[in-house]
Amino acid sequence: MDPHPPHLISDCLIHIFTFLTEDDLISASTVCKDWYEAAETPWLWRRICLQRWSFCNLAALGSDPVNHSWKRYFLQRCHLEKNMTEGRTGGYTCKSLRGHAGRVVGLVYLRGNSSLRPDLSKSSAVVCSASADGTVRAWDIQNGESLWCSPVQSPLTGIIADEKREVIVTSDSTGNIKTWQGQSGQELASFSTDSSHCTLLQYNIDTDWFLTVGTGQGSICTLADLTLTKKSSLMVCDSFRVNVLLVSPDKKWIFAGTKENVDISPKVIYSESLTSPSEDEDPLCQSVPVPGCQAAVFIPTQPARLAIIHHTGPRGNKALAVFDVSIKKMKYKTEIQVQQVESFSLTLCSSSSEILLEAKNSNCIVLAAGAQLWAYSLKGALLASFKDHTMPISSICVDCFRVVTASQDLSLRVLTWKNDRDSGLTLESQYHLLGGSHAMSRGFTHVACDYSSIVASVEGNNGKDVLKAYSFTS
Repeated sequence: MDPHPPHLISDCLIHIFTFLTEDDLISASTVCKDWYEAAETPWLWRRICLQRWSFCNLAALGSDPVNHSWKRYFLQRCHLEKNMTEGRTGGYTCKSLRGHAGRVVGLVYLRGNSSLRPDLSKSSAVVCSASADGTVRAWDIQNGESLWCSPVQSPLTGIIADEKREVIVTSDSTGNIKTWQGQSGQELASFSTDSSHCTLLQYNIDTDWFLTVGTGQGSICTLADLTLTKKSSLMVCDSFRVNVLLVSPDKKWIFAGTKENVDISPKVIYSESLTSPSEDEDPLCQSVPVPGCQAAVFIPTQPARLAIIHHTGPRGNKALAVFDVSIKKMKYKTEIQVQQVESFSLTLCSSSSEILLEAKNSNCIVLAAGAQLWAYSLKGALLASFKDHTMPISSICVDCFRVVTASQDLSLRVLTWKNDRDSGLTLESQYHLLGGSHAMSRGFTHVACDYSSIVASVEGNNGKDVLKAYSFTS
């Protein structure tokens, strides 16, 4: 009897190979036939993929079953992330998207490449942009093609998207809110707010679709379904523009505030009292105990944890406070509880008119002011700071893989997250992408990104803005 049957040798090798890195595993596969067969075991590569990424889908490799191997998935996705991390020539393509005859006021992904389910076989991202020329345009960013353009209307002031239903929502300078079918550009419905300023917030509660609109008069109006049926209205900022409007990850809370008056505290509203209002009771609302609101964000990995940057004194000093929002139901009434859990001072340039704030996870926030970028823990520890730009940062985009900043210096800066064994989560500046010539342009104004692309708007000196689309290859 053979004391070393082949299957026993293979099982032992596979077990030993679980201790190897992917590079070592590839090297081991070149030693001999037995090692090659063991190193090619699908279970090993599936294990490596799931250790690196929380979700993997072999269907992302395309319809050809020959390509459906865990090793191929790992190598192809690593190649894409390497290109995104290094930004070298040949690792991406850049398309200029021209067609707008005015300033771009916003851009959103209608259909993007998700980091949870990345499409590695092909990219079919669609971006929609709104302009002061009164049109909405949809773009195939990989091919650099315009898919559709809406009829000309009043100058647009805002745009958001519901990727799940492929619906676009816009606001214009006369206060008209419109929904658009994303695939064709067909207008679905409209609603008039009679406000020259509107802030848009779309969210879904279970299977129900809602849109809350902040107005220039200080109120918020909640609309239901794609027909834009009015459900409720609430005054929150007493004649000042509602320009901060957020929904919590658990969809139970709406946050509304204004940057125009440092004496008006922002408010949190129980969303159910806006979407299903009672005739006998006012919407359930509570002020957040901070003076003013310069920027705010809900922490994405928490049900209802809120970070707010606010004023702390007459000299324009600022602080960041973190609150947990909950509801307390008693026998005869229901109350909103806003409990502060952290607070720390910020050293920001007081002349900065715009503060941008985003959150990565339960313990990391990113903020930009002027030409600087900072990453903080929620306890106030400075994790990283950068001054890569020479002019003010106009927009930032934060996801689980990277941070992209757009600036008036006509450059995009790409920074990537790294989990260091000793120092924990860190942010590293990697490279920059240029947007063109200062002779033709004034700088970047907006930026958005999905897993494998970055799209930003460039303000043209001739009043005609251009989109720049950077698509990374896998």
